[in-house]
Amino acid sequence: MIFWKIFVAFFIPGIIGYGGGPASIPLVENEVVDRFHWMNVTEFSEMLAMANALPGPIATKMAGFIGYQQGGYLGTFVGVFATVAPSLILMILLLSLLYKFKDSPRVKTMTNLIRPAIAILLGIMAWQFFRNSYEAAGLFQTLGLIAVSLLLLEKVKLHPAFVILGSLIYGAIFLG
Repeated sequence: MIFWKIFVAFFIPGIIGYGGGPASIPLVENEVVDRFHWMNVTEFSEMLAMANALPGPIATKMAGFIGYQQGGYLGTFVGVFATVAPSLILMILLLSLLYKFKDSPRVKTMTNLIRPAIAILLGIMAWQFFRNSYEAAGLFQTLGLIAVSLLLLEKVKLHPAFVILGSLIYGAIFLG
């Protein structure tokens, strides 16, 4: 039964997470935290931070980690397969149809209408992460990390992976 739950937890975000990994993060969070209660918001945000620090697609890294946590190696396989299965199925079955309508004004309009919903979901998730960080580390530490990260990303133009790695090291030393 756990493998079916792992499959569902990652297949559904794979189907409705239009826009790739970042769009599916709030959907995966809903499944993992709210529906199946495998993690709380803090654990999910920590797992997401670690997944962002590693190379590769975020959705498959989340599926692999959570799948392993819940069902071992087979759980990892099920989670990763469930993440890529919707795209794989659509590519195989609907490639000719998608190619036929790729320049359709209706398809472009639909894509433009979905983007604000994705932005709102990401904003809600960012607010939850900020609130959890504020509760766990305090306002000074949270705002300090945000300010330093923004400075390093925008002014110094440091690669995001180094900013994430630096934040992880800071958290391990001063907040762990």
